[in-house]
Amino acid sequence: MATVNDTDRGIAALKRDFPLLDLTVHGHPIVFLDSAASSQRPRQVLDAMRTYDETTHANVHRGVYGIAEEATRQFEASRAAVGRFIGAPDPAREVVFTKNATEAVNLVAHSWGRRHLHDGDVVVLTEMEHHANVVPWLMLAEERAIELRWIPIDDEGRLVLDHLEDLVDGAKLVGVTVMSNVLGTLNPIARIAEAAHRAGALVLADGAQSVPHLPTDVTALGCDFLAFSAHKMLGPTGIGVLWGRAALLEEMPPFLGGGEMILDVRKEGFTPNDIPWRFEAGTPPITEAIGLHAAVRYLEAVGMDRVRAHELDLTRYALGSLAERFGGDLTIFGPPEAEERGGVLSFAYRGIHPHDLSQVLDQAGVCIRAGHHCAKPLMRRMGCTATARASVALYNDEQDIDALADALAEAGRFFA
Repeated sequence: MATVNDTDRGIAALKRDFPLLDLTVHGHPIVFLDSAASSQRPRQVLDAMRTYDETTHANVHRGVYGIAEEATRQFEASRAAVGRFIGAPDPAREVVFTKNATEAVNLVAHSWGRRHLHDGDVVVLTEMEHHANVVPWLMLAEERAIELRWIPIDDEGRLVLDHLEDLVDGAKLVGVTVMSNVLGTLNPIARIAEAAHRAGALVLADGAQSVPHLPTDVTALGCDFLAFSAHKMLGPTGIGVLWGRAALLEEMPPFLGGGEMILDVRKEGFTPNDIPWRFEAGTPPITEAIGLHAAVRYLEAVGMDRVRAHELDLTRYALGSLAERFGGDLTIFGPPEAEERGGVLSFAYRGIHPHDLSQVLDQAGVCIRAGHHCAKPLMRRMGCTATARASVALYNDEQDIDALADALAEAGRFFA
């Protein structure tokens, strides 16, 4: 199985670890700029999953024969590795495997929320949240008549925190993205968490966009829950993570019922399992957990400080080169300084519809996203229905940004 041992390897060498990046599209080398939706996976992840499936696969936590015990060992090793990767104080107990980040947020809303939120209680969200951190609370608001308050954003895509103390006053929970999937904005989670905790509220942080790209320490963030997905951090689809403080998880009821999440079942009732297994009903995504562990190892070998530094340089280059080349014809939404954002660039170009733009760019092999990006409240605040979005990862380079620019120029000629 391929490994990453040299943390000094250049981006060109890292890029060769990703088989899909060898493709050609319409006669052009593929330029993949949609990692905010799903990142590509290196051979190290693909090999780990294949090796597990071919040599070890068995159900976990149940069999006492050799490969079943090894499958359980590898599955739980993945949990602990993920916990260490985000600085969890108790990695083996505080990491819950879910289907994705969306399910992780729903778990909090349905388990913690249904136990603790009642008519008139307050949940604070932000105008830049992904639907995954909006809709579960809207659903609960319909059921429990809870009040939703919104932290606004300014015209450059930053949270307006002038009245934060008032907004969190009396709140039970604050839900906030660490990094916007539309604007790229990096939010001051520790500041928000400090204010929330003073008001007696918990903080649920959406780390789907940040964990793959920034060093993450849940203690430094100050959050009480953190949700993220494997498929945005070089891992497989079908598995996500909810980290929660052990004391909170211990008093939360199960999210789903069935096998694995119980200690005992009787005709008159059941006794839930210990954490984290009480939240993992049924056969879990075992192969996917193996792939997530391999993705964590890959990112650790590269170094998250290095990932951030590279993507910061690339974002700075993109902001500068695109502005220089297209001027007022191109509007990039979000903070103007690269240091304030991650490698997500949502833009409008010459009034061309984002879907049309994406299709034309595809003819040049350039893959970008087009749409509302599951953030319709934010789109309305921005005054648009959709944007085009290019997003970078550790395997992108300046040539990819130049290819994007060339394709945009061609699109401008096409729609002239």
